[in-house]
Amino acid sequence: MYDTCNIPHYELQGALQFLTETTTLSSNRRCNTRPSFAAVIGARVSANSIILAHVLGAFRYPQISPYSSVSLLSNQKMFPSFFRIFQSDKLQSMGLAQLVLSFGWTWIGLVATDNDYGLLGIQPIKQELIKAGACVAFTEYIRLGQPNRNAPHIVKVIKESTVKVVVVFSFEVDFVPIVDEMLKQNITGRIFIGNAGWSISPLLSEKKYFQILSGTLGLAGIENVVPGLSQFLSKIYPSESMGENWVNLFWEKVFNCKFLYGKNLTESLKTSVSECTGEEHIDNVKNSSIYISSFRYSYYTYTSITVLAKALEDMKSCKEGEGPFSHETCADIWNFKPWQLTYYIRKVKLTLSNGDYFYYEKNGDLPSVYRIVNWQLSPEGTVKQVQIGNYRPTASPDQALTINSNLLQWPMGGQQVPRSVCSESCPPGFRKAARTGQSTCCFDCVQCLQGEISNQTDSITCIRCPWDQWPNPEKSSCLPKSMEFLSYDDALGEILATTSVISSLIPALILRLFILHRQTPIVKANNYSLSCLLLISLCLCFLCSLVFIGYPYHQKCLLRQVLFGLAFTLCVSSVLAKTIMVVFAFMATRPSSNLRKWTSPQVSYIIIFTCFLLQFILSITWLSVASPFPQYNTKTKPELILVECNEGSPIAFWTMLGYLFLLATISFIVAFLARNLPDRFNEAQFISFSMLAFLSVWVAFIPASLSAQGKYTVAMEIFAILASSWALVICMFLPKCFIIVFRPDKNCRHLIMKNKN
Repeated sequence: MYDTCNIPHYELQGALQFLTETTTLSSNRRCNTRPSFAAVIGARVSANSIILAHVLGAFRYPQISPYSSVSLLSNQKMFPSFFRIFQSDKLQSMGLAQLVLSFGWTWIGLVATDNDYGLLGIQPIKQELIKAGACVAFTEYIRLGQPNRNAPHIVKVIKESTVKVVVVFSFEVDFVPIVDEMLKQNITGRIFIGNAGWSISPLLSEKKYFQILSGTLGLAGIENVVPGLSQFLSKIYPSESMGENWVNLFWEKVFNCKFLYGKNLTESLKTSVSECTGEEHIDNVKNSSIYISSFRYSYYTYTSITVLAKALEDMKSCKEGEGPFSHETCADIWNFKPWQLTYYIRKVKLTLSNGDYFYYEKNGDLPSVYRIVNWQLSPEGTVKQVQIGNYRPTASPDQALTINSNLLQWPMGGQQVPRSVCSESCPPGFRKAARTGQSTCCFDCVQCLQGEISNQTDSITCIRCPWDQWPNPEKSSCLPKSMEFLSYDDALGEILATTSVISSLIPALILRLFILHRQTPIVKANNYSLSCLLLISLCLCFLCSLVFIGYPYHQKCLLRQVLFGLAFTLCVSSVLAKTIMVVFAFMATRPSSNLRKWTSPQVSYIIIFTCFLLQFILSITWLSVASPFPQYNTKTKPELILVECNEGSPIAFWTMLGYLFLLATISFIVAFLARNLPDRFNEAQFISFSMLAFLSVWVAFIPASLSAQGKYTVAMEIFAILASSWALVICMFLPKCFIIVFRPDKNCRHLIMKNKN
């Protein structure tokens, strides 16, 4: 047994002494002639184990380390004869990363020692966190070469950062200066995640550190004890036990005292440590951290010896002809080669005293199970590490980590899981927008654009809704769009429809009035047949607006503009014929006039037919070449589906209106020129006013229709139809109806024929 004090060159010196059989510094008693050196149990520190493994591996001498956990030692090509009892840090690092991610923490700080143990332990954690989408706010290293372990700088970084969770991968002795500095600056509210190197540290479990380490989570090995060790320790005394030097060392450590045999008694005055009497009772310190830690670590040394003993036993029990080596030979237990013992250690399978099944995997690692511990304050006021779950690396990903959340306690006794994020999550309806020059976990929440949604928390993009759907007010889901058209159920559609029907009754009533008074002079004088045709066409004009109301089916789209155009063409052409006939009638009264033959009713019918035929041909051509059709318009109002009629050919539509405008203009011009004819017999003035009103309505309609949208475009056209039709009714027929109904005394021949003079 060689005490190296964990100093690397002492470790190497001891191993070289064993290899060269030098006994200057160590005394080995042999009971046989074979070399006594078979294997090394140690070292404890991973960095020192790596140094030994390079040397011992060159000669294939087995090395079993009770505590070394650095993942580099799993490389069997580099370290072919290295074995360990403690789990590999790689598995522990994966477990720590999963532990952090299981609580939804995405903004993490990392601290590790600047040696192989810390560097190789923290890197897998960092990689796993980044791969899972979390972000590392900082990575700081505990400088072992500095007396203060770089504590002021590390604590400053932790204090200035917004992280609430810090993963620390180090040994307890290296982490103590950091905690002391935090205690000095009174920095609380951080949750530390510890590796097995300090997660159950007796040194850090002092109550003064609890305000810093309250709620700490960590991974720790399974608690096991050497069978009978407690009973053995309770019976030993320095004066009665074998191995007096070892017992004395243990005694001084546990009871914090010093043996002064053979020493100057004045040395005891230089220290506050009391003198050991050898009569102290072990039961008085069974709850001390030093005593408990001796059980914790001694089990791994005990297991190392058990594994080596089992390998030697398997080698000894080998039967010739059934051996594992060439020609099925066995190794000589009294003269075996180092590589032969390495083979048997690799094949060891045994059940330990605690019931665990022990064996080595291909890379020399062990199937591992970690405890998850939570630092809590007991009712007695002591800090204890409460097991809240387990981590099994070999289990399926969804079962590897098991945590009983009911046992968890967070800093200051809180029950809610603390949050550690750079930016709060973006709710549905928003997307994440990265901040320039910052980590991906630091972002702003930007609301989705019009027509887009995000239905998940922390969505990085927004999804555009289908053409027939629109986002809800929260922009978290797409809803079917409402269809908009001028409906009979709509208040506007209902008013226009009612107005159209009632308005169509007025020309019908006037027509009946004209029929009843068709023999009266005023009816005869105003061309009874043309007046009746005009009134019928006005009824059709009022009624054609009904085709524009309701769902625009294909048949409606085909007919509505055509019916409107033909009805108004019939109406305006009748007015034009009426105007021309008035002019011809007066011109034919002159003695030298030859226009008497043009005053016959057939001429007016020819005018009407010709005008109507041209519009009819235009309509047939329109329907044949580019007929109107229903369409869904989602561009005008993106949040709605405007069901409307596409006119097919805008040129045809405006040509139709232009033709009506031309007929009305001609009528207006002719009537205006005939305004000075004798008043009693002249309705040219009424025609002039009616055509002027007609033209004004449709001129105003053009900009109004271009600025209106959706159903209001249709409503604007219906309004223009009703207004222009009412203009004709009022200007042309209201004066005549007034005379017929209220002033029948003026409805006589001699008054109508009477000259103005």
